[in-house]
Amino acid sequence: MSTIKNHVQLIGNVGRVPTINNLENGKKVARFPLATNDYYKNKKGEKIQTTEWHTIVAWGKTAEIVEKYAGIGKEIGVVGKLKTRTYTTDDGIQRYVTEVEAGEILLLGTRIDNGAE
Repeated sequence: MSTIKNHVQLIGNVGRVPTINNLENGKKVARFPLATNDYYKNKKGEKIQTTEWHTIVAWGKTAEIVEKYAGIGKEIGVVGKLKTRTYTTDDGIQRYVTEVEAGEILLLGTRIDNGAE
């Protein structure tokens, strides 16, 4: 049962060109929004689409894959876990952020290079 604790699986589309940062230790970190869509029918029987946005963070080799292949609009699968961090704004207000830390990235759909088909 321990394998399903804090386990996230998402399939969606990259919403923006990933931000890549090179850390002092030589490791890379990639951060990008992922849009997932859900559908339901309203009382009139019309199909309605809702979109949820998730912030994805990938480290090391996974970040390198994101940098090379995950352009804007690209459909990908993400397997990871939820991470919450805090920071303090310049005004002294403490903020909380929940992100998905990607353990695996699965490239789906057609290949897109740096946001261009």
